[in-house]
Amino acid sequence: MRTAIISFTEKGRALSAQIAENADFMECERFCFHKHSDTSAVDFYSLSELVSDIFKRYDALIFLCACGIAVRSLAPHIVSKTTDPAVVAADDFGRFVIPLLSGHMGGANELSRRLAELIGAQAAVTTATDTGGHFSPDSFAAANDLIITDMSAAKAAAASVLEDGRIGLVSDYSCINIPEDVFPGTGTRAGIYVGTEDKTPFPVTLRLIPRNVVLGIGCKRGTDSKTIEQAVSAALKKSGIDMERVCGIATIDLKKNEQGLLDFCKKHGLELQTFSADELMSTEGDFCSSEFVRSVTGADNVCERSAVKLSGGALIMCKTSSEGVTAAAAEKAVILDFERKML
Repeated sequence: MRTAIISFTEKGRALSAQIAENADFMECERFCFHKHSDTSAVDFYSLSELVSDIFKRYDALIFLCACGIAVRSLAPHIVSKTTDPAVVAADDFGRFVIPLLSGHMGGANELSRRLAELIGAQAAVTTATDTGGHFSPDSFAAANDLIITDMSAAKAAAASVLEDGRIGLVSDYSCINIPEDVFPGTGTRAGIYVGTEDKTPFPVTLRLIPRNVVLGIGCKRGTDSKTIEQAVSAALKKSGIDMERVCGIATIDLKKNEQGLLDFCKKHGLELQTFSADELMSTEGDFCSSEFVRSVTGADNVCERSAVKLSGGALIMCKTSSEGVTAAAAEKAVILDFERKML
C-alpha cells in the first residue's frame, strides 16, 4: 500500500518519521509542513495544493492532525468509496487513529488498526459491521481482489448481515475460514455469489467476480499502445472476458522495453512481467507452436506460454492474432479467505 503521511507540527514530524521507519506493511512517503520538516520528507506550504496533487496518486493518506483539517482539505476531491484512497487521521501525540474515508474497500479500517498497534494508539473504527463484529462484504471483496458488480447490492448485503445476522454464500471457488454469519448455501434472503456466470441464487444477490486473469501479449517491434489496446480488447470481448478481471500482463524479456506495451500496461495500472525464452519453453502446457516465432525469439509461442507462466493456471483464451499483436489469457487459481486483510 503506497501511503502518504502528512504532518504539520514538530511532534507530527517525529511521529511520521517513526511510522515510516517501522511500518513494514506499507510503502511510505512523508510530507511535512515546511516549518517542521527534515531531509527525509517533502516540504509543503499549502495543504490544499498538496492534497490536490497527491489524492489520486496514493493508495492511502495518513493525516497527523485534527480530523477537521483533514476533512476540509479532502472535501473537494471525494468521489466514491470505490475509487477514493483510504484516509486515516491521527493526533500528533499518537493517541487515537480514526479512519475517515474508504474504511472497507480502501482498507482504512484495517490500516487504522495496524497503525494504532504500531504507535500504541487506540483505533476508533465506526462502521456498523466492524463495531458489531460482523462480516463485511465490502472488506471481503477488497481483501480477496473481487470485483463488486453492483454497489446497491453490496449495501443491501451489508444491511442484511446487520438485520438478519447472516448472509448466504454460493461460490465457484474454494473458500476457507468462513465466519459464523456467512451461511454456505441458498437458504437466506440475501447472499453472495462468487463466480463469472450471470447467476442470482438469492432474492438479493451480491455478485463478486475474481480479478484473476493474466494476459500474455506478443507484438511486432514498434507497435503502438492504441493498436495493442484494440487487438487485446477485441480478443477479450470475443472470449467473454472483461478487462477489469485482468490482474497481470506478461511477455518475453525481449519486449521488456517495448514502449507501446509499457504504455498499455500503464494505462491499466498493471506492471509488465517478463520471462526469458528458456523460462517460457520450460513452461508445461499444450501451446500453439510457430517455428518462425522460435527463430526470432527463441520461444515457439510468447503469449500463451507467458500467460500460463505468470498465472500458474490454465489457458482460458488461446492465442489470437491481429495487426501484429498476439494475445492469450490464463486464469490464476483462487482460494477465498474470509480472514484475509488488505494490508
